Amino acid sequence: MKKIITTTEAPAPIGPYNQAVLSGNTLYTSGQIALHPETGVLVLDDIETETKQVMENMKAVLKAANMTFENVIKSSIFISDMNNFGTINEVYGSYFDDANAPARETVEVARLPKDVNVEISMIAVK
Repeated sequence: MKKIITTTEAPAPIGPYNQAVLSGNTLYTSGQIALHPETGVLVLDDIETETKQVMENMKAVLKAANMTFENVIKSSIFISDMNNFGTINEVYGSYFDDANAPARETVEVARLPKDVNVEISMIAVK
């Protein structure tokens, strides 16, 4: 049994997918990019601001499923330039307790939706 999770506090999907799907106690989120949920405008001022917007969008999706970053067990980070890894990692890490951080991979890709610099998806469990 699956439950579709949606919130207006995160950007609406721009394709045939949902913000997240809850299956049992496990939440599978779609990738979030730095779209501002109220304006629909990309937040691309700098990589730090962009990553923060991505994480705030993810926070809203988790909240819609009555979860927090403490529930996250796995993250996938896709970046367009590995030279941005340090800054992305610093912002991303500020949302987690190091002792309880999730498993994760970070992959450099050739291109991301809307030509953003970072996209993050997560799996969380209640």
